[in-house]
Amino acid sequence: MKKKNNPVKELYKNSFDHIKECKRFILAVTMIFFAGAIIGLIFPVPEEILKQILEMIKNILSEIEGKTTIEIIGFLLLNNTKASLIGLIGGIFIGIIPIIMALANGYLLGFVAALSIQTNGIFSMWRILPHGIFELPALFISLGLGLHLGSFIFQKNPAKHLKENLKKSITTFILIILPLLVIAAIIEGILIGFII
Repeated sequence: MKKKNNPVKELYKNSFDHIKECKRFILAVTMIFFAGAIIGLIFPVPEEILKQILEMIKNILSEIEGKTTIEIIGFLLLNNTKASLIGLIGGIFIGIIPIIMALANGYLLGFVAALSIQTNGIFSMWRILPHGIFELPALFISLGLGLHLGSFIFQKNPAKHLKENLKKSITTFILIILPLLVIAAIIEGILIGFII
């Protein structure tokens, strides 16, 4: 008697296969991200950009002020899920949005790391690292899949290629990226809960 395939197991296998298929694109956005991080870490931030970054951080802090740890986790998860989805779906536009997001997020991380080191010393970096272990791979996979989506214009049958890869990418997002974002939000929410 032929053994039936487990449909859930099959979906996970297909998702991991899709990640392998997109590994060059994931590596590309990872390199762009870290290039942005090095720029943010080493070079002085222009005054106008500094104002905008500080204003953005201030707005985020004001939104989580007074919230419970569970509410903070929900807020972080929603924000990170939206950003990751935009990076993935936005890749349809010839991959421009994932590239911009990789560079901008890297730059922001570099800036925050430099500010944190200047204010509290190198050991303050431990606050960034725990959730980053899960959040950064989720971001890189999302943006890499998005960049891969943008490659449909170079295929023989662009519409078919886009449709197939969009379906695979959304499945991968739900099964692999979203759980990573949930873990990252829980860790970050608990850390923020302790700090505030």
